[in-house]
Amino acid sequence: MSQLRFLDDPTGVATALVVLIGLIFFLAGLRRLAGVFRYIPPISWAYFLPMICSTAGILPSSSPAYTWITHNLLPASLLLLIMVTDIPAILRLGGKAITMMLAGSVGIIIGGPVTLWLFQRWLPEGAWKGLGALAGSWIGGSVNMMAVAEGIGTPPDLLAPLIVVDTVVGYAWFGFLIYLSTFQDAIDRRLSSDRSFIDALNTRLDTIRKEHSRPITVRDLAYILAVAFGLGRLCLWLGDLFPEMGQIIGSFTWTIILVTAIGMMLSFTPFRRLEEGGASRLGYMGIYIVLASIGARADMRAVLDAPVFFAAGIVWIVIHALFLAAAARLLRAPVFFFATGSMANIGGTSTGPITASVYQSALAPVGLLMAVLGMLIGTYAALLCAQLCAFVAG
Repeated sequence: MSQLRFLDDPTGVATALVVLIGLIFFLAGLRRLAGVFRYIPPISWAYFLPMICSTAGILPSSSPAYTWITHNLLPASLLLLIMVTDIPAILRLGGKAITMMLAGSVGIIIGGPVTLWLFQRWLPEGAWKGLGALAGSWIGGSVNMMAVAEGIGTPPDLLAPLIVVDTVVGYAWFGFLIYLSTFQDAIDRRLSSDRSFIDALNTRLDTIRKEHSRPITVRDLAYILAVAFGLGRLCLWLGDLFPEMGQIIGSFTWTIILVTAIGMMLSFTPFRRLEEGGASRLGYMGIYIVLASIGARADMRAVLDAPVFFAAGIVWIVIHALFLAAAARLLRAPVFFFATGSMANIGGTSTGPITASVYQSALAPVGLLMAVLGMLIGTYAALLCAQLCAFVAG
C-alpha cells in the first residue's frame, strides 16, 4: 500500500499520531470493547497501532516529526510526571515497603545481564540495548522504557519484540500474582510473616494529605507548558555540554538524567501544586504520543524474534522473583509486599495499585506510591542494568 500523500509532511505525521491516540481512548471507552482493553491496555495499542500503520505504508517509517517528538516531548512529559510526585509520602511508607520495592528493582538490574549471558548466542546483535530498555519498563513502567530506549539508542526494530515481551510476560506474571492472593493468609502463616506492619501502614496513609484536582484553566495550562518545555529545552541544551561516557551515557542520556534530577528537586517546591491543574495528565498524554512515534518507526517483522526474547523474559522474571522472595524471608514481610513490590516494578502505576487492592482493599495507595518510587529510580536503575548488559555483550 502506498503512503497517503497528506502524511508526507511532519505536521501530517504528528497529527495522525494524535488522532490515533484519540481513537484508541474512544474505543477503550466503549462498553462492548471493555474486555479487549482490560487485557490489552491502551498503552500497548498506542505502540502497536502506529507500527501496523507504518508496516502497511499508511505512516512513514521515518520522519522529522518522530525525532522532534522524542527530543522535545519526552523530556517535557517526564519532567511533569516526576515534578508532581509526592516524594515525602513515599518516604513515609516505611523501610519494609521501600526495601521490598528496591529488592525487586535489584532483581531486575542483576537479572538483565544474567539473562543476556544465558541467551546471548540466540539473540540479535545489540540485544543489550533492548534489554536495557525493557529494564526501564520493568522498573517503573513505560515512561522509563521510552527514556532509556532513547538515551541508549535502542533501534525501533529491536524494541518491537521487547514490547511484546513486556506485555505478554508482564501480564502473565500479573495474573499469577492475582491468583496467589487467594492463598496469602495461608502463605503468611506458613512463613511466620509479620502482618502488623500492614495495619501500621494503614494508619500512616490516613495522615497523608490528599491534593484534589480541579478543572484545568488557561492559566494552569500556560504555567504547565512553560515549565515543561522551558526546563525540558534547558536540559537538552545542558545535555549537549556534558561529555559522552562509553556506550551508555550520551547527550540525550544526560538530558534524561538532568530532567529526572530537576523534577525530583521541584517536587519539594510549590511547583508540585501544578498537579491540581492537571500536570500529570498532560505528562501522560505526551508519553502516549512519544510511544506512538516510536511504534511508527518499528517493523512488525521484528516480532518474529520474540520467541527467544519470551524465554529470556521468563527467566528474567524468575530472577526478579527470587530476589523478592529472599528479601521477604529476611524481613518476614507478608506476601502482600512481595506481590505489590513486584508489580510496582514490572507494571508500574497501572498495575501496582490494582495488585495492592486485590491483596488488601484499603492499601491501593501503597501500590501507587511504590510504583511511583519505581518511576523515580527507574531511569537510573535501567541505565545501570544497560551498562552491565553492555559489559556482558563485550
